[in-house]
Amino acid sequence: MPFSGLDRRDFLKSSAAAALAGGVVFPAQAQERVIRYGISMADIPQTTGQPDRGAGGYQFTGYTLYDPLVAWEMNVADRPGKLVPGLATEWAIDPADARKWLFKLRPGVKFHDGSAFDADAVVWNFDKVLSNQAPHFDQRQSSQVRARLPSVASWRKLDAMTVEVTTKTIDSFFPYQMLWFLVSSPAQYEKVGRDWQRFASAPSGTGPFKLARLVPRELCELVRNADYWDKSRLAKADRIILSCLPETITRTNALLSGSIDMIEAPAPDVMPRLKQAGFKLVDNVTPHVWNYHLSTLPGSPWTDIRTRKAANLAIDRASVVELLGGLAKPAYGQVDRTSPWFGKPAFALRYDVDAARKLMTEAGYSAASPLKTQFIIASSGSGQMLSLPMNELVQQMFKEAFIDIDFKVVELEPLYTAWRQGAAHDSLKGITANNVAYVTSDPLYAFIRFFHSNQVSPTGVNWGHYKNPEVDKLIDAALLSTNVAEQDALMARVHERIVDDALLVWVVHDTNPHVTGPRVGGYTQAQHWFQDLTTLG
Repeated sequence: MPFSGLDRRDFLKSSAAAALAGGVVFPAQAQERVIRYGISMADIPQTTGQPDRGAGGYQFTGYTLYDPLVAWEMNVADRPGKLVPGLATEWAIDPADARKWLFKLRPGVKFHDGSAFDADAVVWNFDKVLSNQAPHFDQRQSSQVRARLPSVASWRKLDAMTVEVTTKTIDSFFPYQMLWFLVSSPAQYEKVGRDWQRFASAPSGTGPFKLARLVPRELCELVRNADYWDKSRLAKADRIILSCLPETITRTNALLSGSIDMIEAPAPDVMPRLKQAGFKLVDNVTPHVWNYHLSTLPGSPWTDIRTRKAANLAIDRASVVELLGGLAKPAYGQVDRTSPWFGKPAFALRYDVDAARKLMTEAGYSAASPLKTQFIIASSGSGQMLSLPMNELVQQMFKEAFIDIDFKVVELEPLYTAWRQGAAHDSLKGITANNVAYVTSDPLYAFIRFFHSNQVSPTGVNWGHYKNPEVDKLIDAALLSTNVAEQDALMARVHERIVDDALLVWVVHDTNPHVTGPRVGGYTQAQHWFQDLTTLG
């Protein structure tokens, strides 16, 4: 789908003023502490226990209704978080077998329906998403989390409050995978007639909120769980209403009109007016990169390293940051230059359109005969930033370097489906890149699942089918190591190799901007895509 040819610095200016008229109106609430939050998704993420719609879904229907065994520290903003106990109070490698991990479960925890959390519930949840022979297996939930748990080989109950998980190989990073595995109630599943669709309307987890109302593609009402097991994380608000407002200007307009108290991803051109009206911008360093993941399959134009490097050199990252009102950072690789994993790549990402044209000419392309291909992108969604304006801007930059991109625009969840399927899937014929923005908070999410040859679909999300024995060897060594300094050094070497290979087109790092109104206080924005809505008050 080609876009119109607007000047790349004026995308939002032409529509911002017109969009400020009118608003989205929601019914007034009783005298409770209610926060109305406009989210950038076109639909509410799944409520059954494993959210869809990517990492962003976890802040809305993941870490609100449910808990993981291993949690992420979300109450700090001035440094990266770390792994902390969740429904497991501790975890450790079995001294007798380094592939086995033992999880000691938290006693006294209850699901929202009043049933007890224990080892049977954890095993039941593993079966739910990883065992297609289980009677309660749910393909929809499995599709979301299976690729996030690539190391899991088997699981079993050792006693009422201990679970053993065996990994396929020794994996020192395995606890990071458990951040994504959320635990729902077996008792509630039985109560609703063993029907996941009915469970979605009356879900039961152990989280700090309960679901009060769900209107697909419109809103989700979360109410405070006063009996939540973690008293330090009791929700400050009585009720949070998540409203689907996927269009940037509509979200911003709703905030200005007073019908919404908080939004994510505001319209950059309207930020001066928002600040003048007393609204507060909240953003932070975010381990997240907006990129194009290129296919390296036979027949793809990106099998030639010259075209991959040219695409990276064609990007004027400063203009993308300008488009976003400064709410982003230029990307010079998968991770920020301040990361211990950045290393010293030989290929320096920069804006150099003359060098890009030279490489494209050497590869056989020209202004008269440009490289023509199609990318799949999202219309909107948490983590995709300002998807359409950014893609149109990059599309124009590519044209200056003899690269003519057509876009297949889909909603966020179909984009994630295509991403999990991998570039070789029959439904993606002719598509040579995806535009899923990536979380890069740990080695698994920054590197392993994208670049190891054994992470091709359906195991992981090595979307482009990249295979490099040297990269595999470095990753394998890191998986065996328990020394953080050694792990960091190995990941830096992986990063050097993938940047030198120009495997992705890296554009910008997100700062995950939010804007809050005067009724919202206490929001702590963690340096992650996981965010804690219990702090809203």
